[in-house]
Amino acid sequence: MNLRTIPRAAIGGYIKIVRWPVERAIKLAGRSGNGTPSSADLAVDRAEAAVRDVAGRATGDKELREDAARRRAAAAQREKAANLRAKAQQVNQESDAELTQRQQQAQQRREQAEQRAAERQKEADKKAEAARKRAANAERKRKEAAAKAEAAREEAIEDKSRDARLEVLKQEEAANKEKEEELVAKDEAKRLADAAATAKEVRRNS
Repeated sequence: MNLRTIPRAAIGGYIKIVRWPVERAIKLAGRSGNGTPSSADLAVDRAEAAVRDVAGRATGDKELREDAARRRAAAAQREKAANLRAKAQQVNQESDAELTQRQQQAQQRREQAEQRAAERQKEADKKAEAARKRAANAERKRKEAAAKAEAAREEAIEDKSRDARLEVLKQEEAANKEKEEELVAKDEAKRLADAAATAKEVRRNS
């Protein structure tokens, strides 16, 4: 052990004594949840590197100053890594949020599409029902028109049959009247003949 190793060891011990309550406080407060060093950890590391550098300059201990430089570089690397991890975590969180938002939007679009499809189906059912009613109404009117036409045809046939029967009756009535007149004429002729014969017989006997 030379004259330089003694202050180097003393400085290391002193730093450990100073760091212990600080590190304990940081431990009790809890480090970051992802295992990355907190800003307090990095501050302590930088402070230790600064103390070692100042001590190295004061004592002319090159190894102590190199150790301080390594500690500063390590702290810088840890900070850079922590920043990258934090940025990655932020990107992941933003990606998760964006994914959730897109999923919600997709779900909303699906629900809207289902609602529009249901409305279109309802409108189609309504139109189909209206078409069925129009077809049923048209069929009813067609049947009514056919029934009226059939009734009119039957009525026309019945009218023609009635007219024919009336004509036959008229002809029969005319024939009967002619026969009756003929009989009356015959009776009148017979009566006249009988009267003439009676008058003749009376004149012959008188």
